[in-house]
Amino acid sequence: MSDRTPTARLKHRTLSAAIVDQLRSAILNGTHAAGTQLRQDALAEAYGVSRIPVREALFQLEAEGLVRITPQKGAIVSELSVAEITDVFELRAILEPRLLAASLPGFDAADIVALEEIQGRFVAATSARDIGSFGILNAAFHMALYRHADLPRTQIIVGSLLQTSDRYTRVQLSSEAAMAVAVAEHAELIALCRAGAAADAVALLRRHIETVHRDLLRVIESA
Repeated sequence: MSDRTPTARLKHRTLSAAIVDQLRSAILNGTHAAGTQLRQDALAEAYGVSRIPVREALFQLEAEGLVRITPQKGAIVSELSVAEITDVFELRAILEPRLLAASLPGFDAADIVALEEIQGRFVAATSARDIGSFGILNAAFHMALYRHADLPRTQIIVGSLLQTSDRYTRVQLSSEAAMAVAVAEHAELIALCRAGAAADAVALLRRHIETVHRDLLRVIESA
């Protein structure tokens, strides 16, 4: 069967998505360190697939900023870039408060319960130093804040930015002090949302994102 058939294309997309998930996890947990070359033929052999879904997966990871593809060396795990970090967090500081302001009027008791449940898992992950869960739970918490915002394109953009931030969150939460601040600010956000204090919640959210940005830059500069 030709690779041009719909069935073959669907198979490649399915394989590619699975490879993206596995490679993303390997990059985020440090198995593939920054600067590591990701060879298509070696990855294809490791996953037992052709090079086509591997190539598609690497293109997706490049779009997420985890990989850079060059003509000379192929796919390389990206270094932590100060310019990219600043770009990501400045965008988040603009877009996420807008989403929260649009979402809060639709909040009800069930939304607060959902936030508290995610917060509980986040606290447990930080206490257990479960680094692999930090970024995932942080993104889940933030997106739960915005679930009622009728701003679908902004939701997509912010979802992508939070996915990119996963790698940064793991670095920024490398100290107990940073984890304590994140836990406290998430708890305060929940309290403000419960009270319907929209202006205060939006202001705190912006400060929260800016604080993470500053802490992350300090961590990188001191490394």
